[in-house]
Amino acid sequence: MSSMIFVNLPVQYAAALAVVILVALCGIAEGQAFAGREKLRAHSNEFRKEVIRVIDRVYVAVGYSASNVILIQGDNGSIIVDTGSNPQEAREARAAFGNLLGGPVRAIIYTHGHPDHTGGATVFTGNDNPDIYSHQLLVEGAPDIVRGMRDGGDQFGMMLPDALYINAGIQLQYGRVTPPTREGYVPPTRTFSGDQLSLTIAGVRLQLLHTPGETRENIAVWLPDKRVLMPGDDFYRAFPNLSPIRGTRLRPPEVWIASLAKMLDLGAESLVPGHMRPVMGADSVRAALTAYRDGIKSVLDQTIEGIRRGERPDALVQHVKLPPPLADNPYLQEYYGSVAWSVRAIYADYVGWFDGNATNLFPLPEKDRAARIVGMSGGAAQVLSRVRDALAAGEFQWAAELADYVLAVDSENVEAKRSKAQALTELGERQLNATARNYYLSSAQYLLRDLPPQ
Repeated sequence: MSSMIFVNLPVQYAAALAVVILVALCGIAEGQAFAGREKLRAHSNEFRKEVIRVIDRVYVAVGYSASNVILIQGDNGSIIVDTGSNPQEAREARAAFGNLLGGPVRAIIYTHGHPDHTGGATVFTGNDNPDIYSHQLLVEGAPDIVRGMRDGGDQFGMMLPDALYINAGIQLQYGRVTPPTREGYVPPTRTFSGDQLSLTIAGVRLQLLHTPGETRENIAVWLPDKRVLMPGDDFYRAFPNLSPIRGTRLRPPEVWIASLAKMLDLGAESLVPGHMRPVMGADSVRAALTAYRDGIKSVLDQTIEGIRRGERPDALVQHVKLPPPLADNPYLQEYYGSVAWSVRAIYADYVGWFDGNATNLFPLPEKDRAARIVGMSGGAAQVLSRVRDALAAGEFQWAAELADYVLAVDSENVEAKRSKAQALTELGERQLNATARNYYLSSAQYLLRDLPPQ
């Protein structure tokens, strides 16, 4: 996970906005089932706080921070793999380890550079002066370029009222209590540039394997004597976020697939990811990693095949799906990443933004197109009438699109804002994908923020 820009909503608005948005939900038929929302709610059990013994002398603290903190006990000290988001949460994880964290910390290993994995390092360095390991690419890497959230969206739901928030896809709360910061970050003291680094720390043999995936600097930590694999963020209990909607480049699926193949060859008996609970047993680990590799490969292969047939992104997302039984695999549910978003990003990466339709070479500006469509429809009042009809009929995507036409012409139209907020709220409440849910509901909150009470 990486840092992001989010709408700066004053705290005093939170309670009022929770009421406003919940009132909007009154349009939802009482007793109507929202299977995606309830599955997402159940998924939060993955993040419950617990220190889990993986195998003798290897423990993982789950749920104390946005990411896991892993403890490896050595002969004369300890090794920490990833440090949590910030000093406050790192202190909670350290306290949870209790007497398990005996002796000095001899080394800290960053699997990758995201703040939720590196922000609590000072809590574990203390006065022990440990070596801090990472891949050289972590040091050389430029920060993510994240687009400004003009429309108030936030994939992590950091500013959502508690009444609307469920989770962030691969963690329970990301920055909702204490934001990820660089306050507790300590730069690496030892890096490597190749495919792997073998070393022994406090009597523990380790291999640091370069396994690019969610980030290009990601390393997997392998304990050959214990058959324990720590893959960083290359594996979690959700479909991978190949194309984050917060605004980053495609995370190349080809290298992610190759990294998973490399990890499969190790024959691990325990898998301890950077988020959520470990996978135990050689057969279970192999099945989980195989499904993850095959899921990414299936989406990539189907998309490339469709591109070769001349299909455009809007057509591709209608039929590129995970095949059974991958679609039902517990590690490939779309709680975090999305197959459809991955398809669009792969398309753009392989053949660029242009979809082959000559009309789209130099399209009309959004405001001009909207003005003509609104005019053809009889004016804003007529379009808003159609928006109300769409909301009443449960056609929430169409309602949001129609409201956008009015807002493109008149950005301060109160009814259009309210109607779009209601449509987005309804769409969000029906989402399995946490990042989509959070973005829908955050955008609705932003639209309602400055409006007078209804």
